[in-house]
Amino acid sequence: MPTVLIIDDNPSIAIALDVLLSLHDIQSIQVQSPEQGLAVLQKHAVDLVIQDMNFTQDTTSGEEGITLFKQIRAAHPDLPVILLTAWTHLDAAVDLIKAGAADYLAKPWSDQKLIATVKNLIELGQSNRSLQNKIQKERKHKRELETQYDLRDYVWADAATESVLRIACQVAKSDVSVLITGPNGAGKERIAEIIQANSKVKDGPFVVLNCGAIPSELIEAELFGAEAGAYTGASKAREGKFEAADGGTLFLDEIGNLPLAGQVKLLRVLETGRFERLGSNRERQVKVRVLSATNADLSAMIRGGQFREDLFYRLNVIQLNLPALADRPDDILPIANQFLEAGKTLSAAAQSSLLAHPWPGNVRELKNVMQRACLLASGDEIQVQDLGLPAANFVSPANDVEPDREAIEAALSKAKGVVAQAAAELGLSRQALYRRMERLQISRP
Repeated sequence: MPTVLIIDDNPSIAIALDVLLSLHDIQSIQVQSPEQGLAVLQKHAVDLVIQDMNFTQDTTSGEEGITLFKQIRAAHPDLPVILLTAWTHLDAAVDLIKAGAADYLAKPWSDQKLIATVKNLIELGQSNRSLQNKIQKERKHKRELETQYDLRDYVWADAATESVLRIACQVAKSDVSVLITGPNGAGKERIAEIIQANSKVKDGPFVVLNCGAIPSELIEAELFGAEAGAYTGASKAREGKFEAADGGTLFLDEIGNLPLAGQVKLLRVLETGRFERLGSNRERQVKVRVLSATNADLSAMIRGGQFREDLFYRLNVIQLNLPALADRPDDILPIANQFLEAGKTLSAAAQSSLLAHPWPGNVRELKNVMQRACLLASGDEIQVQDLGLPAANFVSPANDVEPDREAIEAALSKAKGVVAQAAAELGLSRQALYRRMERLQISRP
C-alpha cells in the first residue's frame, strides 16, 4: 500500500488528509513539525510528502516551508513533494516548481484534485523507480560483460544487442562454426572480431574475405590459393585465405555469394581441414575457425538450389542474428556519439532527428552521417540541418508549438486541474505551464 507523509501543524488538516487518503487505499503518517518529518524520512520509506508552508503561528511568509522543502529535496532528490499553501500568486509557486516541487495545492483544496494529483505522482514515482532499477540492472550486466570479455571497444546500449554479444562471447571458446545474419552495415564483422578476440585462437590471425566482392571465377583461388599458371594471369603461386588463417579465424562475409563449386570445396575443408590449391594435386592441412555472415535468406536459396543444404548446416551450428539499427534504437545515440569529433556535441533536436530516422544503411550510414555533420557544423553543437537527413524524419517537440488560452484551459479541464497531467498533454514542463498560466491569468478549475 502506498504511504504518504503529511507534515502539518494543524491536526484538523492532517486528520482530513488521512481520512481522504485512506478512502483511496493510501496510508499516511502524520507529523506536526519539520524536524519530525525529516526524522520520519530517515527511518521510513514513503512514496510522497504533503507539507505545509508555515508552522509558526501568525507566520505567512512560507520561509519555513521553503527551508523544509529544500532539506527534503537535498536528502531525497527523487521523492515527490506536494506543497500546501494559501498563496494566490503563481510566481512563488513557479519558483518552487523550478526547485523541484511536484505540485502545489491551495487551501482549501479540492478533494478530487488532491487525490488525482497524489495518485498520479505515486504512479509516476513507482514507474520511475522501476525504470531506475531496470537501468541499474542493465548497467550492472553491461559492466560484467565488459569485465569478463574482450569486446574490442564495442559500443552498445540496447538489450537486443547485448543478447547477441552474450551469446557470441559464450560460444567464442568452442570450435564450432558460427553464422552471423543481419542486414548490410549492421556490424556483423565487429561481432566476428569479438568472437575471435575471446576464442582459443585469439592470438592467431583474423582473416576476412568478402565473398560478394570477388568475381566468381576467382573466389576459389582466393579461398584455397593457386599455383603458377592455374588460371590466366597467375604468374606465380599464391596462398589462399585458409592458409593465411591457419591457427586463427577466417571470416567469410556474404557467404551467400559463394558459387556452388566453391561451396563443395568449402564443405570439404570444413569437415577435414584439407584442401588443394588450384592447379595442384598436393593436399594441405590447416586448422581454422570459420565464421560466416550473410544478409541473404539462405533457407530460400537452398529451396532454389543456389546454396547447399549440407554446407548451411555445417556453417550454422550457432546462428547469431544482429538486428537492424532501427530495431535496436537505444544503440543509435551512443554509436552516434562515438563517431563525433572531439569537442562536438549533438543538440536535442539533432538527437530527436537521429532517433526518428529509419537507418536503412544501418551503422555504416550513421557513421557517414556523423562524419558529414562534423565537417558541416559551424559550431561545436551539431544541429538538425548539419545531419542532412530528410526533413520528414524530424518531428518538432510539442513544446515548440505555443498553446493558447483555450488549449491550456481545455488541458486543465481534461486533467481535472492536475497540472502535471495537463502539462504532459500540452508537451510542456510543469514550470512552463505555470508560467503561461500566470501570464494569461488562468486559474486551475
